[in-house]
Parts: sequence; C-alpha cells; structure tokens
Amino acid sequence: MKVHARDFRVDEGDKVDLDKIKTETRPYYRSKDHYQEILEKQTEDLAHLQNLQYAHDRYALLIIFQAMDAAGKDGAIRHVMAGVNPLGCRVYAFKAPSPEELEHDFLWRASRHLPERGHIAIYNRSYYEEVLIVRVHPKILEGQKLPKDAAGKHIWKDRYRSIVEFERHLHASGTRVIKFFLHLSKDEQRKRFLARIDDPEKNWKFNPSDVEERKYWDDYMKAYEACISATSTKEGPWYIVPADDKPNARLIIAEIIEQTLKDLDMGYPKATAEHKKELQALRKQLEK
Repeated sequence: MKVHARDFRVDEGDKVDLDKIKTETRPYYRSKDHYQEILEKQTEDLAHLQNLQYAHDRYALLIIFQAMDAAGKDGAIRHVMAGVNPLGCRVYAFKAPSPEELEHDFLWRASRHLPERGHIAIYNRSYYEEVLIVRVHPKILEGQKLPKDAAGKHIWKDRYRSIVEFERHLHASGTRVIKFFLHLSKDEQRKRFLARIDDPEKNWKFNPSDVEERKYWDDYMKAYEACISATSTKEGPWYIVPADDKPNARLIIAEIIEQTLKDLDMGYPKATAEHKKELQALRKQLEK
C-alpha cells in the first residue's frame, strides 16, 4: 500500500472538521521489520534528494510540525531525517518567546531561522503558536505589547493573513513550505503520558503543565481547525497526519517530504566545456 500525499493534504478553501478525520489509518507496513525496511529506503532517498537540492542551489525547504503534546513530533523528526546531512539541515524548537522576541512582531523570531537556498529547516512548533496557544490563552497577548488596533477582535484573521502572505512570499523566493499537523486522539495522548510516568527514562519528558493543558483540548481542536482552514494554501499546504500509530505517521511524513523534493525541477550543475577540459588535465596529473 503506497502513501499518497493528496490523501492527507488540506486543499485551499477546505473547512477542517477534526472530529471527522481519523487519528489512525490503515498501516502502510506489515511488521516491525517491514516498517524498518521502508523507512530505511525513504531515508536513503531523502539523503539523495537533499544532496541534489544542495547542488542545485535554487530551492530551500521549510518543514513545520505542529501538534498536541506527546503526538510524536520529536520522534518523527529524528527518524525521518536520520539520513540527511546535518550541514544542510537545521532543526529549531520554538518555546515561550524571550524578552527580545517580544519586542518584535510575531513572525520575527521564526524568520531569523529560515533556510538558505539548498538547505532544509525544520520548525518544531513555529509562528503558528501565535494563533494556537495564544488563541486558547489570550492573556498571553498582554505580554506582547501590541497597540490597541492590533489586538482587537480581528487579530486572528489578521494573523492568518500575515502568515499566508509570508508563506507566499517565501514560495515566490524559492522556499517551499510544507506543514504537518500530527492528529492525535485524546485517549492516545493519555496513554503516552502514563507511559512517560511509568518509564524512568521518560520521566524527564513529562511536565505537569501538559496535564493541565488537556483541560483545554476542545479549545485547541477549534483553534487548529480554524488555523488550518485559513492557512492551508497551494503555496503552503497543511497535511493532517494520523498520529496514534507512530511508525505509520513517520512513513507518511517521509513520503510527503520526499514527494515535495521530487516535484522540484532540480538537476546537478553541468560542467562547461572549459571545466571539463580542466578536469581532464587534472586527471592526467593524478595518473602520473
């Protein structure tokens, strides 16, 4: 069974209802060994495509991960991108903004880490937190020092518009943007939290505030629905990935990233006649 990116992509203009989208789908692997076999092939292909992207030096790729706690963002990034060259790929985790970051607009801190041409950047959470957690907890806005006209009733629509225009600008400049929402069920999150408590090696990953945030689950789902509906575009598509099955989610994510890179018009630079002549001269020297 092959992964088709279109099965998970939210088309521009679609209205998302997460209650109608499953958090688990038919597995793309038959066994643990089969999963490892598929993932290894995908990571090899991604490594080749990254090398081609670097050599072509015309496109950058920005990959954004958003999800509820324990949805598997860290594991997906670690497993899917295991084969890429770290010199051409950077991962950034965005937590609560610093005092310096609060002195700027909400896109500023993320824009400082945009990938160069030929490179990949991965955002573990992103500027989308500004229309997700901030929308669920609007008191956060008090610390952002916004003028009254920027903090009014249209703030979320204004921020959606800013995000869409920002991503369209990136696309026009050669940066391809793909966004993953790891769709986890509330019950599966509960099981993963319990596993973190029961496993001493995972205790460090557990934060009491994670349980507190579960009380706002419905509010978060509404915020995600509104955000994804408003900001999934042709230039910056959202992919809703069923996340209750971690291995399956990783295979889906890897395939979508691979297909995104394959769809780019890339090729290795061709040597000029002069360069070929120079190479042959160097070859003769090395053969002596």
